[in-house]
Amino acid sequence: MSRNDPPRVAVLGAGPVGVEAALYAASLKLPVRLYDRGEAGNHLRHWGHVRMFTPFVMNTTPLGRAALRADAPRQTLPGDSDILTGREYVSAYLEPLAAGSLLGGCFEKGVTVLGVGRKGCRKEDLTGDGRRAQHPFRLLLRDADGIERVEEADVVLDCTGNYGNPRRLGDGGISAIGEDAVGDRIAWGLEDVLGDRRAEYADRTTLVIGAGHTAATTVSLLAKLAQQAPATWIVWLARRAGSQPIKRVLNDPLKERDHLAARANMLATRGEGHVEFHAQAQIQAIEEDGDSFLVAALVGGEERSWQVERLVANVGYEPDNALYRELQVQECYASLAPMRLAAALAQQTGDGLTMPALGAAALRNPEPNFYVLGSKSYGRRAHFFMRSGFEQVREAFTLITGKADLDLYKKAR
Repeated sequence: MSRNDPPRVAVLGAGPVGVEAALYAASLKLPVRLYDRGEAGNHLRHWGHVRMFTPFVMNTTPLGRAALRADAPRQTLPGDSDILTGREYVSAYLEPLAAGSLLGGCFEKGVTVLGVGRKGCRKEDLTGDGRRAQHPFRLLLRDADGIERVEEADVVLDCTGNYGNPRRLGDGGISAIGEDAVGDRIAWGLEDVLGDRRAEYADRTTLVIGAGHTAATTVSLLAKLAQQAPATWIVWLARRAGSQPIKRVLNDPLKERDHLAARANMLATRGEGHVEFHAQAQIQAIEEDGDSFLVAALVGGEERSWQVERLVANVGYEPDNALYRELQVQECYASLAPMRLAAALAQQTGDGLTMPALGAAALRNPEPNFYVLGSKSYGRRAHFFMRSGFEQVREAFTLITGKADLDLYKKAR
């Protein structure tokens, strides 16, 4: 590439932030490729049956809405205040964007990015040296037929997220005894227990591990199932102390989130809905016993065990950083997020909904022109909102173009 050529942009992951990043690049008329091992919104489809906490307007951008109106002027978008399920959001917004006139020709679905490196340059070469930017990125790709190839790029935006890389269940953050042997039988996400997975959970005992909103959602759905199938029982284990597992946000503006927290806490404290809750629980061992599990734990320092037929682990996710192991990305030793962003996040208090823009400088890595955006950029930190990712996209392109005042969102309004 000559100095006068626009930078070739590669976006990894076609979730909300990845699609937005590709859209931003395409709107700037930069050559861009968008890669995903599945379809647009692949991760969202796994919990598509669940309603979002945030209204439609918070999960979209002026640029995205303008692109949809340009492609389909007669199409009516959901209202700004509408609360959609994951599937509804993908269908109404993400999928049409990925297939639209701006992105349809650059989106390669069913393509897995196996690794990212530098042409003629390894991780230890030119340490912290801007001359690494003179070596284009090499992306090793594998398509749905198993055929591998290499593509080059000048800028890479990693928007692959954390979903699908769950944390471990045992004390100290490592696997419990026997956990890895039965890992493929553990449900690590949000199961559709009232829909296509109903037969797997109805009239069975399920152990749910976790103390966040995902675990609260699972328990609440299972409690509804218990009303229809009375032999359904739920054992809920949380690592933290306290009789109420979910911390509520004072005067929470997200009513869906507050309603879920209140409902889950009521189920935990009152023992309603066939729910048995235990705080200060540490999983010690998981043993497969025919079609069921024998789970041993320490609860408040005392040994307990349960025989359960289903096991749901909603313990959160963490970034899979093997993708860029040959790049010079400095990571926080605690959160695994890129260091500058992790330091900026550490200065923030309160709920992620009120978090201000952290500035473009927080997105910089020692690796020139490589950016981690979206939920993956937060590492193990929870409470990521899509609008924070959209702001990251805007900030990243001020760095990529060298135009500090660039803001396509203002122009699109």
